[in-house]
Amino acid sequence: MKTISIRDLRQKWPAVERGLKTTGGMLITRGNKPVARLLPIEPESEKSRKRFDPAAQATWLKATWGKQPTVPWVDAALDLDRDDE
Repeated sequence: MKTISIRDLRQKWPAVERGLKTTGGMLITRGNKPVARLLPIEPESEKSRKRFDPAAQATWLKATWGKQPTVPWVDAALDLDRDDE
């Protein structure tokens, strides 16, 4: 693990950030005493997170809610509100 001082970390951040990709992490020191460890975040794999699919969402909504009637007083309030513009 590479060692870097807080001062160097602040002044050379772009190089430190690039170095995190190649090293396993960095030990941050103040006055030659370790104060923190900086580790790279492991990226999430694309397969672990599902992408939003509008067609699948519409299918789910239709299966869950079906063709429920709308609430008349809400429709009336929305119509009244939209007529003002």
